[in-house]
Amino acid sequence: QVQLVESGGGLVQAGASLRLSCAASGRTFSNYVMGWFRQAPGKEREFVATITWTGGNTYYADSVKGRFTISRDNAKNTVYLQMNSVKPEDTALYYCAAKTYTGSYYSASSYDFWGQGTQVTVSS
Repeated sequence: QVQLVESGGGLVQAGASLRLSCAASGRTFSNYVMGWFRQAPGKEREFVATITWTGGNTYYADSVKGRFTISRDNAKNTVYLQMNSVKPEDTALYYCAAKTYTGSYYSASSYDFWGQGTQVTVSS
């Protein structure tokens, strides 16, 4: 089992920056691909970004590419999502997730462990 706890969400104005953190405990953190997903009210959970085991590869949704950066610190068992130039459409509950080597990076169903989420609200 891997336990994931997100933090760093809040209410910000459009154009601001925010950094989300996800602290992991349990099994060896570096064994897992880590991802961020988000879910807005009335919408399905959607892929935001993912980072491979050593951080060598990152992948982003087109909607956040160039604005968000995912990173990880395996020594601290933590993955981050730096959110810059946020927009009202970024408003959502943001989830951290962990997966092994199987399955798509982009599909929520491929991820084995999930946090409880942290709310991000962007005002215009």
